[in-house]
Amino acid sequence: MTTPPYSQYPQGVSDKSKVVAGILQILLGGFGVGRFYMGDTKTGVIQLVVTLVTCGLGSIWGLIDGILILVNGGVDGQGRPLRD
Repeated sequence: MTTPPYSQYPQGVSDKSKVVAGILQILLGGFGVGRFYMGDTKTGVIQLVVTLVTCGLGSIWGLIDGILILVNGGVDGQGRPLRD
C-alpha cells in the first residue's frame, strides 16, 4: 500500500501562489497566462479570445484581473484559495 505524497501546504490551500498569479496576469493577462497558471483554463481561453477579437483592447481585463488577484486573492481551478 502506498502513502500519499507529503504536502507542505495546509489542506484546503492551493499550491499556487497569489503573487505569481497576479504578476503573470498583470504582465501577460491578455493571453490569460495567470488564469492558466491557476488552473482556470476556461477563463484563460475566454481572455485570450477577447484580446484577439478586440485587437488587444481586451487585455485591460487581464490587467484589472491581476490587480484584483493581488489585492483580494483568488481560487485555483479546484476552488481552493491561493497561498500567499
